[in-house]
This record gives sequence, C-alpha cells and structure tokens, in this order.
Amino acid sequence: MRKISGSQALIEALLHEGVDTLFGYPGGQAIPIYDTLYDYKDRLNHVLVRHEQGATHAAQGYARVSGKVGVTVVTSGPGVANTITGIADAMMDSTPIVVIAGQVPASLLGTDAFQEVDVIGVTQPITKWAYQVRNADEIAWAVARAFYIASTGRPGPVVLDIAKNAQVGMTDYQPVIIDHIRSYIPVPDMETEKIAEAAQLINEAKKPLALVGQGVILGNAEKELLHFLRKADIPAASTILGLSALPSNEPLNVGLLGMHGNIAPNLKTNECDILIAIGMRFDDRVTGDLNTYAKQAKIIHLDIDPSEIDKNVKVDVPVLGDAKMTLGELTKQLKENKHTQWIETFKPHWDKEIESVIKSELYPETGALKMGEVVHKVSEATGNQAVLVTDVGQNQMMGVRYFKFSQTRSVVTSGGLGTMGFGLPAAIGAKFGAPDRTVCLFVGDGGLQMTIQELGTIMQSNIDVKIILLNNEYLGMVRQWQELFWQERYSETVMNNPDFVKIAEAYHIPGRTVETREELDEAVKQMLETKGAYLLEAKVLQKGMVYPMVPAGTCVTNILLGEE
Repeated sequence: MRKISGSQALIEALLHEGVDTLFGYPGGQAIPIYDTLYDYKDRLNHVLVRHEQGATHAAQGYARVSGKVGVTVVTSGPGVANTITGIADAMMDSTPIVVIAGQVPASLLGTDAFQEVDVIGVTQPITKWAYQVRNADEIAWAVARAFYIASTGRPGPVVLDIAKNAQVGMTDYQPVIIDHIRSYIPVPDMETEKIAEAAQLINEAKKPLALVGQGVILGNAEKELLHFLRKADIPAASTILGLSALPSNEPLNVGLLGMHGNIAPNLKTNECDILIAIGMRFDDRVTGDLNTYAKQAKIIHLDIDPSEIDKNVKVDVPVLGDAKMTLGELTKQLKENKHTQWIETFKPHWDKEIESVIKSELYPETGALKMGEVVHKVSEATGNQAVLVTDVGQNQMMGVRYFKFSQTRSVVTSGGLGTMGFGLPAAIGAKFGAPDRTVCLFVGDGGLQMTIQELGTIMQSNIDVKIILLNNEYLGMVRQWQELFWQERYSETVMNNPDFVKIAEAYHIPGRTVETREELDEAVKQMLETKGAYLLEAKVLQKGMVYPMVPAGTCVTNILLGEE
C-alpha cells in the first residue's frame, strides 16, 4: 500500500479498471480530480466536452461500440444536474456508464452550500447504483463496485458522488477487485427444465419467429444467435437497438420491428405460432396494443433481467440467464429443421413494401432530395461497414431503416428515452470507442441545435466524425404526427435555421450543402475522402413522411403506407 490523495486513488482505480478515455468538464468541486489528471496525460485521455449532457452521451456512444464502460467526470451542482438526461437515457437503453461527480465537502452537505445538489436523491431512480463517497478510504472500493455493477448482468449507469474532502484527503491505496456483491445477482441461474420446454415448443413449431433485442449484443451472443436461427431455420426480426446483431444480408433476417418497422415482421408477429423474444423488453413501440399482440402464439422469452418477464407481455416459457449461455444450451436441444414455406410467406409483404414505400424513398426520379436516399447513398459508399449514429426523429427512423450493417455494435441511437441532442456527442464517443471505423451521424436540424456546441469538442480533439444533416426545416417527426393526427395544425414545428455550414467552418470543420440528387454521389464521396470531421448538409423534402407507420397504441397489423 502507498499513501496517496483520494483524487490520485480515483485515477489509479480507473486505470485498474482498464479505462483509457474520460469525457468531462471541470468545475470547482472537481478541481482536485482535474489537478491529478494533469499528471496522467500520457496514460489517460480526457476529452473536454462543451456541456455535461454531451459528456454522458459521449460515454454512451463509447460504451455501445466498444463494449466497455463509458466514464464521465463532472463537477457538482449544475455540472452533475446536466448529466441527468444522459443517465436516464443509459438506464433505458442498458448502457454501462459511470458518472463521477465532484461534491461539496462532507462538512457542508445539507447546508445548501454553493453548487450543492442532492445527487443521490436525484439519480437513484435512474441508476443501477448511486453512492456518495465521503472519505478517501472509500474511493478504491467504490470505483471497483461501480464498474462491477455497471458492466454485469443487465448493464446500466452508476453514479459516484465524491465529496471534495474525499478528493484531497490521504488514503492507503491498493487496487480493489469486486466480483461478488451480496444480494446482487447479475445473472440468474439457468433452469434446464425451461430450456427443455422452450426447445420442445420450437421443435414442434410450424411458424416460428424470433425477435432479437440488444440483449444479444450486450451478451456477446451474436454467433450463438446465428447458430440457433440457422439450425432451426427461424426467421428473425430486430428491435432498433438489436439491429446489428445480425448482418443485414443474412437470409433469415426479415427486418425491423415496431412503429416504423417493416411490414412483414409486424404482420407475422400476429400470425406466428411460436414467438421467441431474445434480449428485448416488449417496448410499446414494438408491441402496439397489448390486447391484440401475438394472441395466437406461444411466447418464449429469453432475458437476463427477471423483472422483464411478464412485465408487458405474458409469456408461456421464461428462460432466464445470459443470452450466450441460454441460446447455446437451447440450440443443443433443437432439431435440424426447415420452415421454407413459412419464410416464403414473408416475401409478398416485402414486395409490397418495396413497391409502396422503398422505391419512392430510395430511388425518386424527381422532386426534392429524400432522407432515405441520402442514408442509402452513404451506407453504400461505406460498403455497409460504418457505425451508424443517429439523433432522434425522422432522421433516426430513416437511418435505422435504410443503413445496412455487416458487423455487430454498429448502431448507436437513443431508443427508450428518445433523446434529441443525443447524436452529435454520441458520435464523438463512438469514434473514441471504435477509432478504426468510419462513424456516420445522421441528425436533423432540430436535434443538431440541441448539442451543436459539441462541434467545439470535435475541433479541439480533432475527431473524425462524418455528420450528415438531414435538414427539412421542421421538427419533422412531430410535424408528421400533426399532419396525420392533428389536422395539419403545425404548432411550433417550423424551424428558422442558421447557415450550418458556416457554423461548422467557424469550428474549422469543412462542409457543403447539397440540394439535388445529381450532386449527391460526389458530395458523399468528398465527405468520406476528407480527412477528419465533415458536415454534409442535405436539404431534403420539407414535408417528407416516414412510412410504414403503426399509429401509437394500435394493433401492429394496423400499418399505414402513405397515400392510400
């Protein structure tokens, strides 16, 4: 053991956990931490963001593509309060991050001291664990526990609120390893009888359908999933966060579930005889009206979190455990099978979607640029190898519908919380998490302006992010709902926008604007060939729509296809 300050113990503990990158913003109650960081510049990369919300979203992007824990460091009061949106987002999307916040000295707690906020009280409902460190001797233990909780079981956010006296106090430091916490069971025991029940149902099924969620990716179970599907010849549809668990060109991949998902898997949800949900939580945007959802099917639910079983959808066979293990054991008990006739019934619905939606979105011959064709062009130009990051809204739905994937951990988007402003900082984090991959951000004019200050982070840290701004001069998704369900009363959804390319140039980020499809290919090529960050603004159809669409709260078979 050696006597060091609490701040140094914090940095040493982070290094012990394998941390290489921090996203943060200094302030009065975190100065001791930042002073210590000054001596660790060669071992720890700190990315100075422009807003603490950006720090949490960057940590999320980093975690999602790297599979590691993202780390944020901020100060007390408004600093940590600004992280709340990112923490809530990480909780909803099961993203492992650790937020480290400075706090006023323990002697001042509860006195309404300058920049004091009850961090634990505020964050407990939206974290896996929130803990206040009041003396230096707790720091190594708290960090080890934080990383263990954040990264194990169903991942999620953890907050450490570190009083300033703990940062400056001295402690006998030695690394702490935590691999067990009493009463915390990250992975429930696998029940062999449930595996056998599930296998029997699948072996007898005539019309099986798998629903793939992010749990497959979080559990590193992509290979096991593919083996499972191929052995029993089961078509599989994905949630938005589960999209890249399967390559886009996998024959058994039948598309995207949900409100703006593909026609075939949504319809077939209410036709299959066995529904196998894997690492997904039956979100309302996937199920629609629960009273009409998959009532004809026996439902098998594989999940690591017991609280998800029967939470929204009553299941016939719950299979608890880590997806890598449960899928592996389940596959052993499956018969080699073929469901050719069942799978063929998906094709007419795909053909209908191509004719009624996809052709006009991806290959329009006249009129303004469309979001879908821009997404499609960029995906093709990257060889479908890039990481897709989106903001929230129409840009998000078009991104996940038309970007294609060849490898896992290729989708970074705000799923459960739907956070506008997520995209730009998340793309920054994604690039640090996967430095050798191209990162393409699709963002709308509304979402970009919520965290546009992070262009300064890109400038200062020289981050190679390709920003594709789909500018329709509206809050597009809200406008779409106003058009369809609110008698075209466009209340406060028109956007008067600045010159985005000039703003980017002020941050020394090159860019250009395209308005016609004739210049689109060359513009995409220029963006991808430019070294470093680039902003490509595409002026797209102002009142474009995202179809198909299942109206909220209705049956998943109630699918709108546009002009009908």
